[in-house]
Amino acid sequence: MKSCTLHHADKIYCMSHYLAFRYIAREDKNFFPNLHHQVFKPNWQSDLITDVEHLDYYIADKMKNLNPNTTGVMLSGGMDSAIVASYLPKGAKAFTLKCIGSESGIDETIQAQIYAKAYHLEHIIVEVHWDEILRRIPSICQFDGVPFHSIEVLIDILLDKAKNLGITTMCLGESFDLVFGGMDKILSKDWEFDEFVNFYTFLDPKLVLKEWVDTREVFEPYRINQNKIDFLRFLDEIFAIESSTSYWHIFQKHNMGCLDPSQKAKLATPLDLQRIRSGDSKYIVRELFARRYPELPIPNKIPMPREVDFWLKDWKGPSRKEFIKDSHLELSGDQKWQLFCLETFLNLFDS
Repeated sequence: MKSCTLHHADKIYCMSHYLAFRYIAREDKNFFPNLHHQVFKPNWQSDLITDVEHLDYYIADKMKNLNPNTTGVMLSGGMDSAIVASYLPKGAKAFTLKCIGSESGIDETIQAQIYAKAYHLEHIIVEVHWDEILRRIPSICQFDGVPFHSIEVLIDILLDKAKNLGITTMCLGESFDLVFGGMDKILSKDWEFDEFVNFYTFLDPKLVLKEWVDTREVFEPYRINQNKIDFLRFLDEIFAIESSTSYWHIFQKHNMGCLDPSQKAKLATPLDLQRIRSGDSKYIVRELFARRYPELPIPNKIPMPREVDFWLKDWKGPSRKEFIKDSHLELSGDQKWQLFCLETFLNLFDS
């Protein structure tokens, strides 16, 4: 009986933390006794970047001598992946996701094609259909041991396509935002503690779960001056691990090499928060984009597109006993997707 109670408590903990943070930091906490998960653990000394010239040289060095026949890049319509793509050898393959859903959905393929053409890359569009997502969910959940981050299933589809074309190393620009001040909403001000907790928590577990744990414990080590929070350290130690874990999981699943040239980089001087708050986020990266694409305007920031509003428009919400009835009705599309993933995971392993 005591063991069952412990397993139940771990399940409640995992559900709560997954909804709040989109991952579970503690590896000793698992949904079920037969499932285990791992979290990405950086084990390197950071390389200090002084200015745009240094960053240019640094990325070029990280990406030298790549084989165009076995190297690809995840290319969106944004600035970060475009910069990474510009250092690839001619003839390398650039893969752009296109979610098939509503007519008003985001289509990054046109802008991505411009980047690919500028550096003579072979542009490949990878379509993402809802039925394909549903088919892949079980294998990803089984590999991760936890409900997956929403981007994982999209990358799963892309990496399958790339492997079939002979790609063994995939490049991406996922770390630019974190390293060089791209998280402009989080960096927009000096946060009150409670205000930041409410802002950062992706989906408050008490809104949808009948049993839940308070996830504020994750924020408490970063409290300063009673009611403030060290949001910069929080980004480095919590957000960075959450983001990296999701990519790490899916690349591990495919046994695919991953090259993120800025992953180990760090600015030699503190972020210029005043500059970021005046609208010049990722200022060094913007300078580098202007050098690599002098004829193009700097693109607006767009998150990885997911047609979740369209795909889940007819979803009736979770029906399992763990969830509050109709708790999905006031949620955003991405929050519904999070809830959908959690219930799907539970149905797979706790049926």
